[in-house]
Amino acid sequence: MTDARVNLLGLTRSELEAWCVERGDKPFRARQLWHWMYKRGETSFDAMTDLAKSFRATLAETAEVRLPAIVKRQDAADGTIKWMLEADNLQGFEMVYIPDGDRATLCISSQVGCAMDCSFCATAQQGFNRNLTAAEIVGQVFLAQKELGFQAGDNRLISNVVLMGMGEPLANFRNVVPGMRILLDDLGFDFSRRRLTLSTSGLVPQMYKLAGESNVALAVSLHAPDDELRNELVPINRRHPIAELLEACWHYIDEQNGRSVTFEYVMLDGVNDSPAQARALARLLKGHPAKVNLIPFNAFPGTKYRRSSPEAILAFLDQILKGGVMATIRKTRGDDIDAACGQLAGRVIDRVTSRMGSKRIAIPVVNA
Repeated sequence: MTDARVNLLGLTRSELEAWCVERGDKPFRARQLWHWMYKRGETSFDAMTDLAKSFRATLAETAEVRLPAIVKRQDAADGTIKWMLEADNLQGFEMVYIPDGDRATLCISSQVGCAMDCSFCATAQQGFNRNLTAAEIVGQVFLAQKELGFQAGDNRLISNVVLMGMGEPLANFRNVVPGMRILLDDLGFDFSRRRLTLSTSGLVPQMYKLAGESNVALAVSLHAPDDELRNELVPINRRHPIAELLEACWHYIDEQNGRSVTFEYVMLDGVNDSPAQARALARLLKGHPAKVNLIPFNAFPGTKYRRSSPEAILAFLDQILKGGVMATIRKTRGDDIDAACGQLAGRVIDRVTSRMGSKRIAIPVVNA
């Protein structure tokens, strides 16, 4: 394989149709290719027997279906699986499979590292190197299905996909949105828009842009009921404070006729877990299409934070419910292999540190 070959996993259906036409073939060849790739899980052009031999020869010379390479696999006691995937010879990003009864969620990454610098997140502490390509984003789902034993016609191995792994998806808008289109396309992976969730720390301009281009479930990393605390926990809040962020959330729901926004709230002992803070959070969200997902903090090496006690989490939940806002507590999964929420670290060479030779500072990198 050479670098000149196009990885077909990164092309939306319309892009693949255009690519086929440019090479003298009919647009319907794209549908045939998509059927083999996404409905049959095939990566070898030789096996695509209903394609003309001349077309297969062209494909062999100019294209490939290349999946991310697995660096390491870890299996947790609760059935969670974490894979580190190769970004290049020195770096890796991670994805996590989380089975839970009839539901099986795949958590995928959008970047190698993250530039958002959220203080409670292991990924943020690694720094940022680069955006993942659309092919690398789609390839995670393709690879996970293959690893889980995908058979042609079987689309039940993964019920939900969440962009909650390494990186800020909206900082990689240019590659994330085409990737999501492939996941949603009925000739692609055919996921329901309600079973594909994008999580953001709050890049407000990109949230407005997303409302005009995609229709997926939205999750927002909130983690504080006031700007002073959120400035510390989620530094992008200094640029887009809570009031501005919430306006973008309600706009997204209005534009997409969505059901609600999920607000993620990591529970940090003595930091953001008091009953008064729960009541303040409820006041912010009451009367809006919102639900709160309380996430017990998952520790990582070097962190200064501790997980809130079970009693504090339950008391916080009670106050939110009494305030008229729907709320749940996320079940911790895969923490014995550092696969729980906030623990993904991968292997990242921080571009800012390597360039400056000094301490990293948060510089959001937006590929819009």
